[in-house]
Amino acid sequence: MKINPLNYLASGDIKLSNFDTLPKKLLSKKEAKAALEKSRRSLAQFQERLYAHDKHAVLVCFQGMDTSGKDSLIREVFKDFNVRGVVQHSFKVPTELELSHGYLWRHYIALPSKGHFGIFNRTHYENVLVTRVHPEYLIAENLPEIDSPSDLSQEFWDMRFEQINNFEKELTQNGTYIFKFFLNISKEEQKNRLLRRLHLPEKNWKFSGGDLKERALWDKYMSSYEEAISNTSTDVAPWYIIPSDDKPTARKIVCDILLQSLESKSHIVMPQLDDNAVGKIEGYIKLLENE
Repeated sequence: MKINPLNYLASGDIKLSNFDTLPKKLLSKKEAKAALEKSRRSLAQFQERLYAHDKHAVLVCFQGMDTSGKDSLIREVFKDFNVRGVVQHSFKVPTELELSHGYLWRHYIALPSKGHFGIFNRTHYENVLVTRVHPEYLIAENLPEIDSPSDLSQEFWDMRFEQINNFEKELTQNGTYIFKFFLNISKEEQKNRLLRRLHLPEKNWKFSGGDLKERALWDKYMSSYEEAISNTSTDVAPWYIIPSDDKPTARKIVCDILLQSLESKSHIVMPQLDDNAVGKIEGYIKLLENE
């Protein structure tokens, strides 16, 4: 299956109902696994070049409803990476320290350094998604002139979209490539995955009664995602909407989008030794062999 990243690119005002949750061409589990293994090895080879080149970073962001498959996708797509060159962060409820700073602070300090991949499992977009559905959470941020959810206006959310766009633009201007993936599952598939967590004792720990409360707010979340994605999918930090009702195929699509986009960065290569260093290699070999 040849992936065209443009088929998944979000642009303009989007409606998630216009995007597939199941790929048009569905691979068998065996086919998807074999194809992913090949792609992720190539992606890992790029990671080695990125690490050695040491002038750029890659930030990969994942958002999606509960059970959309973020954890398992990250595990499978990045399985062949050298651990020294990749770091993952999962952003939960802000701590007291995090709340004492601006909302982007905890994301700034988690950014990947040059030569590294950073993976955000839930991201800075929680600040225009969860807080949009639950505006009462914003009171804990102790914001100027925001004393209750009724003080929030559309101008406030537009301001946050602009702040996020500026944040991402700054990152790209300083050498970070950004990819943002929304794992798009159907409400029916989420139901099936939640039931699986309940039916299988080894999966029970993943289930929380709060999952059902959030599921009841599905339409609000879809609306919030649509507005956030529509306002923040840019040339430098695009959103890709991935059909995710089938996990193996979704992993393959994400890996191929990353691989095709990053392999086009032909300037990211292994450093070349200067003539003086190359001339010393034979001498170093002889010294070691003659020990």
